[in-house]
Amino acid sequence: MNKLQHRWSCDGGYLTVLKIAVPLILSTGAYSVQHFIDRMFLSWYSAEAIAAAMPASILNFTLLCFFIGTASFVSTFVAQYYGAKQFEYIGKITWQGIYFSLSAMVVMLLVIPFSDNIFELAGHPPGVRELESQYFVIVCLGGFFPVVSGAISGFFSGLGRTWTVMWVNVAATAINIVLDYAMIFGNFGFPEWGIRGAAVATVISSFIGTCLFVVLMLKPEYRKPYGTWSGRGFNRNLFGSLFKFGAPAGVQFFLDMLGFSLFILLVGRIGTSELAATNITFNISMLCFMPMVGLGIAISVLVGQSLGDNNPEKAAFSTWSGTHISFFYMFVVAFLFIAFPGFFLSPFGRDADPAVFKPIFDYGVILLRFVALYTLFDTMNITFSSALKGAGDTQFVMKAIVLVSWLVMVIPTYLAIVVFKQHLFIAWGFATAYVVLLALVFMVRFMKGNWKTMSVIRT
Repeated sequence: MNKLQHRWSCDGGYLTVLKIAVPLILSTGAYSVQHFIDRMFLSWYSAEAIAAAMPASILNFTLLCFFIGTASFVSTFVAQYYGAKQFEYIGKITWQGIYFSLSAMVVMLLVIPFSDNIFELAGHPPGVRELESQYFVIVCLGGFFPVVSGAISGFFSGLGRTWTVMWVNVAATAINIVLDYAMIFGNFGFPEWGIRGAAVATVISSFIGTCLFVVLMLKPEYRKPYGTWSGRGFNRNLFGSLFKFGAPAGVQFFLDMLGFSLFILLVGRIGTSELAATNITFNISMLCFMPMVGLGIAISVLVGQSLGDNNPEKAAFSTWSGTHISFFYMFVVAFLFIAFPGFFLSPFGRDADPAVFKPIFDYGVILLRFVALYTLFDTMNITFSSALKGAGDTQFVMKAIVLVSWLVMVIPTYLAIVVFKQHLFIAWGFATAYVVLLALVFMVRFMKGNWKTMSVIRT
């Protein structure tokens, strides 16, 4: 008991982690609630809408991942500058992230004309393919907002002002849910737009969240000490440093999501029920998994601040504290997935045709068991990779993702489904193996301790 009390209250212990992590957990939890309700509404609307929404949204997010991962790396720079008390660089590096975000807008606009071709190559049924393209085009038009929000939220996270991030994201989520209900079903005087309404609601709420971040960043309490307005000039050296360390994080994020995007597109070749069950299961797992992404961000910030203050042992201690918290949470979630699968799956079938939803439900019960297994290993995935990125060890994280995802998940899944015509559960077995192996790779890298001598700033 004394050890537990000490671990709770000491510097770098559970309380230290939770003070930073709780707002980020609520923030990412709000994001997952937004997507859960969005998909639930679409499942009520039609089986084709829910089947189309996940591939289209995850493909859009995949294309944005490089830009979001790079721009969000602002948080590591801010954390290390804050720990080193080099406050004059904090506003400057944040603006470099904002300038980098402009590139996302250009790329997403260039992708739009190819939307029909992308989903045609996926081989999905024509009705699903048309809805996928509609959703994809709309969310691509708003692709700039999530990236610039990632850069500015990195400013607040790096400083440890995580409650600000939470309130902005909660506000954006509330707006999105109301607009979803209005625009999907045609309520409150809005037209009934179905899946297009879900996409428009996402873009509007993302735009409002970005505006809130900008207004708060430019408040006097941040302008003077951190130069959030005076540091707005383009700085080639800082921009280059952000790209040098942030781009591998962006590539890692992109390739990780690309692997899962290809996995979902390949599953779509098996059948509509299998695709819908996979989409719903991923949506459920995201609802429970995204809070741990917030914990991972907190670990990255604490590692960055500790290394900026030349205290690598505190960084390691904080990482293990976060790992303990994450594992406890995920163990509870895994038990619930196995013991009460109907609780999570039934809301998606509320207004669906029972005959259509039954095979989806039956598949979902089995798939949640796969999720229960790999979520336990995802605790190590999140915490150790976050610590490595907080130190600037982004090259290793990127290479690990590339090798493990393609060799263990993407290529074997392609061979199983396309070449050997195997069942859905074989594909999910490869996805689970990918998560397990990657977690072990990150744990070994963390325990070797090379990251303790790294830094992304010049002290």
